Amino acid sequence: MAADPLLRPISSGRLRRVLLLVVGSFFLTLGMVGIVVPVLPTTPFLILAAICYGRSSVSCYRWLTTNRVFGRHLDDYLHGRGVSWRVKAGTLAFLWVVITCTAVLFVSALWLRSLLFVIAIGVTAHVMTLKAQKRGEARDESDAG
Repeated sequence: MAADPLLRPISSGRLRRVLLLVVGSFFLTLGMVGIVVPVLPTTPFLILAAICYGRSSVSCYRWLTTNRVFGRHLDDYLHGRGVSWRVKAGTLAFLWVVITCTAVLFVSALWLRSLLFVIAIGVTAHVMTLKAQKRGEARDESDAG
Protein backbone atom coordinates (compact mmCIF):
# COMPACT_ATOMS: atom_id res chain seq x y z
CA MET A 1 0.00 0.00 0.00
CA ALA A 2 1.44 3.35 -1.03
CA ALA A 3 2.06 6.01 1.56
CA ASP A 4 -0.82 8.44 1.93
CA PRO A 5 0.40 11.90 0.88
CA LEU A 6 -2.13 13.52 3.22
CA LEU A 7 -0.69 11.82 6.29
CA ARG A 8 1.62 14.41 7.76
CA PRO A 9 4.42 13.42 10.09
CA ILE A 10 3.00 12.61 13.48
CA SER A 11 3.41 15.59 15.81
CA SER A 12 6.17 15.36 18.33
CA GLY A 13 5.09 15.53 21.92
CA ARG A 14 2.47 13.37 23.57
CA LEU A 15 0.37 16.32 24.79
CA ARG A 16 0.11 17.78 21.29
CA ARG A 17 -0.90 14.41 19.80
CA VAL A 18 -3.55 13.92 22.48
CA LEU A 19 -4.86 17.44 21.94
CA LEU A 20 -5.07 16.89 18.17
CA LEU A 21 -6.84 13.58 18.77
CA VAL A 22 -9.40 15.26 21.05
CA VAL A 23 -9.95 18.14 18.62
CA GLY A 24 -10.26 15.67 15.71
CA SER A 25 -12.83 13.67 17.67
CA PHE A 26 -14.75 16.89 18.39
CA PHE A 27 -14.82 17.71 14.66
CA LEU A 28 -15.88 14.15 13.87
CA THR A 29 -18.75 14.47 16.34
CA LEU A 30 -19.85 17.77 14.77
CA GLY A 31 -19.69 16.16 11.34
CA MET A 32 -21.84 13.25 12.50
CA VAL A 33 -24.40 15.65 13.99
CA GLY A 34 -24.28 17.58 10.71
CA ILE A 35 -25.59 14.52 8.88
CA VAL A 36 -28.99 14.94 10.52
CA VAL A 37 -29.07 18.66 11.41
CA PRO A 38 -29.97 20.63 8.28
CA VAL A 39 -27.88 23.78 8.80
CA LEU A 40 -24.75 22.15 10.27
CA PRO A 41 -22.27 21.11 7.56
CA THR A 42 -20.76 17.63 7.51
CA THR A 43 -17.87 17.58 5.06
CA PRO A 44 -15.82 20.50 6.44
CA PHE A 45 -15.87 18.95 9.91
CA LEU A 46 -14.87 15.54 8.55
CA ILE A 47 -12.00 17.17 6.64
CA LEU A 48 -10.84 18.94 9.81
CA ALA A 49 -11.09 15.64 11.71
CA ALA A 50 -8.96 13.96 9.03
CA ILE A 51 -6.32 16.70 9.30
CA CYS A 52 -6.18 16.40 13.09
CA TYR A 53 -6.11 12.60 12.97
CA GLY A 54 -3.44 12.67 10.27
CA ARG A 55 -1.17 14.61 12.61
CA SER A 56 -1.96 12.62 15.75
CA SER A 57 -2.86 9.00 14.97
CA VAL A 58 -2.35 6.98 11.81
CA SER A 59 -4.88 4.39 12.98
CA CYS A 60 -7.61 7.02 13.59
CA TYR A 61 -6.90 8.65 10.22
CA ARG A 62 -7.11 5.30 8.41
CA TRP A 63 -10.29 4.40 10.31
CA LEU A 64 -11.88 7.71 9.26
CA THR A 65 -10.89 7.44 5.60
CA THR A 66 -11.89 3.77 5.33
CA ASN A 67 -15.11 4.01 7.35
CA ARG A 68 -17.85 2.09 5.52
CA VAL A 69 -20.39 4.91 5.82
CA PHE A 70 -18.48 7.97 4.60
CA GLY A 71 -14.82 6.95 4.36
CA ARG A 72 -14.66 6.33 0.64
CA HIS A 73 -16.35 9.64 -0.20
CA LEU A 74 -14.12 11.53 2.23
CA ASP A 75 -10.99 9.85 0.88
CA ASP A 76 -12.00 10.63 -2.72
CA TYR A 77 -12.61 14.25 -1.74
CA LEU A 78 -9.32 14.55 0.19
CA HIS A 79 -7.31 13.13 -2.71
CA GLY A 80 -8.99 15.28 -5.36
CA ARG A 81 -10.73 12.41 -7.13
CA GLY A 82 -14.01 14.32 -7.19
CA VAL A 83 -17.55 13.32 -6.34
CA SER A 84 -19.65 10.89 -8.37
CA TRP A 85 -22.96 12.03 -9.79
CA ARG A 86 -24.73 9.44 -7.62
CA VAL A 87 -23.25 10.91 -4.44
CA LYS A 88 -24.16 14.41 -5.60
CA ALA A 89 -27.73 13.34 -6.40
CA GLY A 90 -28.13 11.51 -3.09
CA THR A 91 -26.69 14.43 -1.15
CA LEU A 92 -28.99 16.93 -2.81
CA ALA A 93 -32.07 14.72 -2.44
CA PHE A 94 -31.37 14.22 1.26
CA LEU A 95 -30.63 17.92 1.74
CA TRP A 96 -33.88 19.08 0.13
CA VAL A 97 -36.04 16.48 1.90
CA VAL A 98 -34.62 17.39 5.31
CA ILE A 99 -34.71 21.17 4.71
CA THR A 100 -38.27 21.03 3.36
CA CYS A 101 -39.53 18.84 6.22
CA THR A 102 -37.82 21.07 8.77
CA ALA A 103 -39.18 24.27 7.22
CA VAL A 104 -42.73 22.95 6.86
CA LEU A 105 -43.11 20.89 10.04
CA PHE A 106 -40.94 22.62 12.63
CA VAL A 107 -40.47 26.27 11.66
CA SER A 108 -43.27 28.81 11.82
CA ALA A 109 -41.35 32.06 11.23
CA LEU A 110 -41.31 33.00 7.55
CA TRP A 111 -37.84 34.59 7.80
CA LEU A 112 -36.40 31.38 9.24
CA ARG A 113 -38.04 29.23 6.57
CA SER A 114 -36.61 31.56 3.95
CA LEU A 115 -33.17 31.32 5.54
CA LEU A 116 -33.30 27.52 5.46
CA PHE A 117 -34.09 27.57 1.75
CA VAL A 118 -31.36 30.14 1.04
CA ILE A 119 -28.89 27.86 2.83
CA ALA A 120 -30.15 24.88 0.81
CA ILE A 121 -29.65 26.84 -2.41
CA GLY A 122 -26.10 27.74 -1.32
CA VAL A 123 -25.26 24.13 -0.46
CA THR A 124 -26.76 22.97 -3.75
CA ALA A 125 -24.59 25.45 -5.65
CA HIS A 126 -21.52 24.23 -3.76
CA VAL A 127 -22.26 20.55 -4.40
CA MET A 128 -22.86 21.21 -8.08
CA THR A 129 -19.49 22.97 -8.40
CA LEU A 130 -17.51 20.10 -6.87
CA LYS A 131 -15.22 18.32 -9.27
CA ALA A 132 -17.10 15.57 -11.06
CA GLN A 133 -15.62 12.11 -10.76
CA LYS A 134 -14.75 10.66 -14.14
CA ARG A 135 -15.29 7.04 -14.97
CA GLY A 136 -12.39 4.95 -13.77
CA GLU A 137 -11.05 7.84 -11.66
CA ALA A 138 -12.46 6.48 -8.40
CA ARG A 139 -10.12 4.26 -6.50
CA ASP A 140 -10.44 0.59 -7.27
CA GLU A 141 -11.75 -1.78 -4.64
CA SER A 142 -8.25 -3.30 -4.57
CA ASP A 143 -6.91 0.12 -3.47
CA ALA A 144 -9.51 0.42 -0.70
CA GLY A 145 -7.73 -1.46 1.96
